[in-house]
Amino acid sequence: MKTIVQTFFFFSILWLILVQCQQGINDSVSPFNAMEHPKDNPATAEKIALGKKLFFDKRLSLNNEISCATCHVAKKALSDGRKLAKGVEGRLAFRNAPSLFNIGYAPVFMFDGEIKSLEQQILVPILDHNEMGASMKEVIEKLGNDPAYQAAAQKIYQRDFDTWVLTRSIASYERTLISGNSDFDKYYYQDKSNAISESAKRGWKLFSEKLNCIKCHSTPFFTDFKVHNNGKTALSDSDLGRFRIKNDSTMIGYFKVPSLRNSSITAPYMHDGSIATLEDVIEYYAKGGNGGYNQEARIKPFSITKEDKKDLINFLKSLQDS
Repeated sequence: MKTIVQTFFFFSILWLILVQCQQGINDSVSPFNAMEHPKDNPATAEKIALGKKLFFDKRLSLNNEISCATCHVAKKALSDGRKLAKGVEGRLAFRNAPSLFNIGYAPVFMFDGEIKSLEQQILVPILDHNEMGASMKEVIEKLGNDPAYQAAAQKIYQRDFDTWVLTRSIASYERTLISGNSDFDKYYYQDKSNAISESAKRGWKLFSEKLNCIKCHSTPFFTDFKVHNNGKTALSDSDLGRFRIKNDSTMIGYFKVPSLRNSSITAPYMHDGSIATLEDVIEYYAKGGNGGYNQEARIKPFSITKEDKKDLINFLKSLQDS
């Protein structure tokens, strides 16, 4: 038994060393600039560890059913594979759960593009009736009575466990969720010409030049982090986009552009999860959108061959990180 434990420890340590070495190699040419952290929340290893524990803690929800990780699943690139996220007591969230990768680089948050800090954003799903359905008073009472959380709060922040501790810690953890070493990154940023197929290269040319998708899905994040109207919204829809925040009719149908990184494993698509596959997304744009209220003029029909579509899909697949 002792030999088995020693062997396990040896290979665990070896694996950690190999992973760290590999990360060092992968990070040698990053597509991203250094991430900025708020002055009132500089990153530390202790904060990140606490934030990760909180991210997976179901006590953040009304009835201890739902954690952040419930709707942001690793194998689905931190999305959940549902049209609408499933919340407490079987309730459905208002919108599709987006991937959290590279969220620390975003200047605004949520599909409305209104919330200005990651720390503030963390409160939204906790308080949302259809998602976690909790109150901060209840959450802080539950977690504040956990000796491990209380000790960590005192050690890291020199204060009792409270909303400040919770939001700063989870935000610190989420800023470590980086995806920037896809095959496309190796090809485009690391000059490894054989990292993607010839089909994917043709797809990249279609995406960036002929179809100008890069206008909204710009590198390196494959989003411009702005709100746009792609014609999905009718006036009869329950979700009118940024209008619900601004009460401005010119904002009807405007939603923040999602990143296309890892999009091959984050189906279904759009803010309402109404488009099932990448092929269907391409068809949607090829027909010129739905012509919904306020649709932007740039969304125009285009012709695309079967081969072009295959190339585009292969390019999008090349944005999947390991």
